[in-house]
Amino acid sequence: MKPSGTADLPLHGGRVPPWLANRMTELGTAIAEQVIVNYGQSEFLTRLSDPFWFQAYGAVMGMDWHSSGITTSVMGALKRGLTPRFSDLGLAVCGGRGRHSVRTPDELRTFSNNTGLDGDALARTSRLTARVDNNAIADGFQLYLHSFVVTKSGEWVVIQQGMNAQNHLARRYHWHSSTVRDFVSNPHAAIVGEPQGKIRNLVDARAREAQDALLAMSKEPVEIVLNEARRLTMPAHHDVRAKDVDLKRLGAVLAVAHEADLRDFASLLLLEGLGPRTLQSLALIAEVVHGAPSRFSDPARFSFAHGGKDGHPFPVPLKVYDESLAVLRRSLEAARLGHTEKLEGFRRLDRLTRDVETQQEPLADFQAAIAHERAISKSMGGRTVFDDKKQRKAVRTPQMNLF
Repeated sequence: MKPSGTADLPLHGGRVPPWLANRMTELGTAIAEQVIVNYGQSEFLTRLSDPFWFQAYGAVMGMDWHSSGITTSVMGALKRGLTPRFSDLGLAVCGGRGRHSVRTPDELRTFSNNTGLDGDALARTSRLTARVDNNAIADGFQLYLHSFVVTKSGEWVVIQQGMNAQNHLARRYHWHSSTVRDFVSNPHAAIVGEPQGKIRNLVDARAREAQDALLAMSKEPVEIVLNEARRLTMPAHHDVRAKDVDLKRLGAVLAVAHEADLRDFASLLLLEGLGPRTLQSLALIAEVVHGAPSRFSDPARFSFAHGGKDGHPFPVPLKVYDESLAVLRRSLEAARLGHTEKLEGFRRLDRLTRDVETQQEPLADFQAAIAHERAISKSMGGRTVFDDKKQRKAVRTPQMNLF
């Protein structure tokens, strides 16, 4: 079994407020449906198994671009949005964080009863992926989240996350059934993160002697350094910085959204009379739907669609978020009726942005872009979790007792 990659993320506390969680469910589901309609279920699972695409997916939904919470919030949103729509989208999300993770085998058996799949085999796969990453790989991370995404044909992705309390990092592991070979011999294409010294990896092919020794109970297992590949280690800083973003790609998005001639043409592609700020978000969403894997090396860039709940790079613009959702909904509803013009509009918007990137080579003024977003934030319904805290504090202020 080969995971497609792993990401290391700074541990963040807090929660996703309902005003964002509900929108994440709708946007995450709409993007998933766009990918499935255009490319199929298998392609959506392939993208979920890519740690770079997954990070961009969460960022475009308005989650903090690099925190550990992006995993739990994205998988929670998908479970709420995709599972009830199994009959038309053909996939379900089982498991989750904490106590929900231990329910995964039972959820998989229930799912299998409705699809004719082997529920016991899926439950065994769920347990094995968790045991490999939690026990066979001694990298200092203990799992606390296990999500299992499965289609009616039996193809699946496992996304799980572990915590290292000492270095305040979380590590996310991605598995995809399309690369299944052997659970106990080189199952990992990549387990990636900051070097932790020597790591015991009992499922490395070179550890066969150690496996035999364990089975025979005759000698201690051998410690072997884990090969590292496909590195995605998120920085400790919480704010989005210019070095985190491909400024040429961001420049193309901003040009398409804000230069008059390009904006008019981009709006026409989607058959909508769209304003520049909504086009900016839709261009980034279109890339998440249609972009090639090489386009997601800078996931922080996708936070320029809907900001972040902690205000980085700017507050979540709720008016823009809702307008983006409305355009996505209309395109999907039209496609269900056989009218695919708006679905094709997203593809053409993505192509236009890439053409601008290659032909004009615009370079974004990073500081000016953030300053502009923060300047218009109030008019766009900008909101952060800190606004919620201020409201709760105001409500809880005790009254003075008078004697």
